[in-house]
Amino acid sequence: MLSRVANSIYWLSRYMERADNVARFIDVNLQMMLDLPSGSNEQWQPLVSISGDDAAFSERYPAPTRDNVIKFLTFDAENPNSIIFCLRSARENARTIRESISPEMWEQVNSCYLMVNAIAADPLLMVSPSGFFSEVKKASQLFHGITDATMSHGESWHFYRMGRLLERADKTSRLLDVKYYILLPSLTAVGTPLDDIQWAAVLRSASALEMYRRRHGHIAPEPIIEFLVLDHEFPRSIHYCLTIANESLHAISGTPIGLYRNSAEQRLGQLRAELAYSDIEQIIARGLHEFLDAFQTNLNLVDQCVFDTFFALRPVGAGAPIRTG
Repeated sequence: MLSRVANSIYWLSRYMERADNVARFIDVNLQMMLDLPSGSNEQWQPLVSISGDDAAFSERYPAPTRDNVIKFLTFDAENPNSIIFCLRSARENARTIRESISPEMWEQVNSCYLMVNAIAADPLLMVSPSGFFSEVKKASQLFHGITDATMSHGESWHFYRMGRLLERADKTSRLLDVKYYILLPSLTAVGTPLDDIQWAAVLRSASALEMYRRRHGHIAPEPIIEFLVLDHEFPRSIHYCLTIANESLHAISGTPIGLYRNSAEQRLGQLRAELAYSDIEQIIARGLHEFLDAFQTNLNLVDQCVFDTFFALRPVGAGAPIRTG
């Protein structure tokens, strides 16, 4: 298939997944504020920090208040991690490859984008925004369901699935990093009811609370980290995402799993193997933040290798890739 089409399908899925996850981050913070004890400080800066957008935020907003952070992460068209930017980019990618996706996929991504634009003009949105973020999550999940049901599960679909799962793995790691940032100013809260509220919020934001309770029962940091990082069956755990993304990568290339013929297969295989042979004690001993930071760096390298292997345009006889807009 054309590299242009593959690239657009890959980023269509990543942008739809990113919009879903940003909505999750904001909604879980809103819900957590309702559960906090009276007098507790609201913390919104961590939602900006985990995406590395502190500088961009401070240039346009005076303080990380509730309304400012929600606007920045939801409706700021200049923020490449905002919901509106992601949905606009997803819609544009879908528009350029309409002949390669199903009509139902195009209709869903288009209607999702139009819905968010319409709601953005509602002056009452900021009074009670939780329902809006639930609609964004539902719209994204509906898109993924429509894609699985209406798109042939061939090469194009594997690019779609690989992009979605790499994006999900990244956002699950950043979700756990939210907890790290929230704890920084108040280490005395560790082990308190407030700590339990925050960990339960982390699970809710990954739609993992009920599945976690069936597996482990009580709320505790180490089993939560293990569940969201190393679990082999939960579809939002980092290990699961990398395993299935790796299967799609090898389905695209035709390389048997366990071998590699390009840098993308090598990088993703190494990262998945590191998780497969890690345990929660090693992660905690290393430091959760340090582990997650290194993981995000390595996942960015995987994405770069995917680009170099499948999407980059190279002049005849040249080895260096040329990025195109």
